[in-house]
Amino acid sequence: MKIDKYRKFGLILFVMLLLLVQTMFAQKEPFRVGTTTANFLEIGYGSAGNGMGDAVVGTVDDLSAIYWNPAGLSYMRQNSIQFMLQPWIADINTMFASAGLVMPRYGTFAFGIYQVDYGREEVTTMELQEGTGERYSAMDYCFSLSFGRKLTDWFAFGASTKLVSSRIWHTSANAFALDLGAIVNTQFFSPTGNREDGMSIGMSISNYGTRMKYDGMDLLQPIDPTPNEAGDFDNVEGQYKTQGWELPLIFRLGFAIHPIVSGNNKLTLEVDALHPNNNSESLNVGAQYRYTIPSFGSFYLRTGYKGIFMDRSEYGLAFGTGVIYRMRSLNNMALRIDYAYRDIGLLGTSNCYTFTFVF
Repeated sequence: MKIDKYRKFGLILFVMLLLLVQTMFAQKEPFRVGTTTANFLEIGYGSAGNGMGDAVVGTVDDLSAIYWNPAGLSYMRQNSIQFMLQPWIADINTMFASAGLVMPRYGTFAFGIYQVDYGREEVTTMELQEGTGERYSAMDYCFSLSFGRKLTDWFAFGASTKLVSSRIWHTSANAFALDLGAIVNTQFFSPTGNREDGMSIGMSISNYGTRMKYDGMDLLQPIDPTPNEAGDFDNVEGQYKTQGWELPLIFRLGFAIHPIVSGNNKLTLEVDALHPNNNSESLNVGAQYRYTIPSFGSFYLRTGYKGIFMDRSEYGLAFGTGVIYRMRSLNNMALRIDYAYRDIGLLGTSNCYTFTFVF
């Protein structure tokens, strides 16, 4: 009886997500490019996902699920700590750190933080175009509390609450956001007949939240409301009123199959459809080959392509690799190292390094 209730809840939630995505996919040109803020939330975090061309919404099963699809947290079997370093374009550095606690009776709870450091730049003015001698910095953060749980052996859901913060010198903005996700495992196209080797369908809605509005002392300016009259109103303190900006809302729908599941070999293929609120729809495709080495761990090879059909995309091919070393003598603890390389067209290339400790 309890399982039937879970199944009904799972089906209702999944159908609701499908209807939401179908509604949002009705967007036509012109695309709203450049109309959102906190666009660091679109970069992609986690070497495994980046190496597959960001096509992991239906198969993600580690702490990077905090970003891609919180439902993937339910597939974690052990507690984990993960750290990712990703030097981005124009000397921008991005970082992701997370920790997850697996509680079999309740689900998986996780905390994550994204950080983007834009470095320090010289302060210039119209009068002092060579610099004032001061330097300013800019930095973005996102703090996430996530939860994922399996309701049945074939359906999992997850959710994240996020605090998004952006700072440019003495000016800052904050927003709150919510992520929702679901994963359905089926027996379709399963080479073994097992549900875990069949087609999986994943869906996530990311960054549904409040608007960001910048405020701070840098927006204060001296104003003379009556410049042609003498009086006591010279240099009155005024403030520029900024507009609130939406977060980059992203709908992802992914389909993954495992055409090869034989012995120590497993091949995964995935296609993800994306609908953002600030660009055209696109597809990401990815593949992962896993070879399990008895008494050692697993070795991974990955490749993918991001941004197919996207309007004026600079994304392209991605490659990645990874290894898991299991220390069975230490209560099956494991160390996982993943690497990804991405082509970003005119903007160059990007390398991503992820380290995960499983205990």
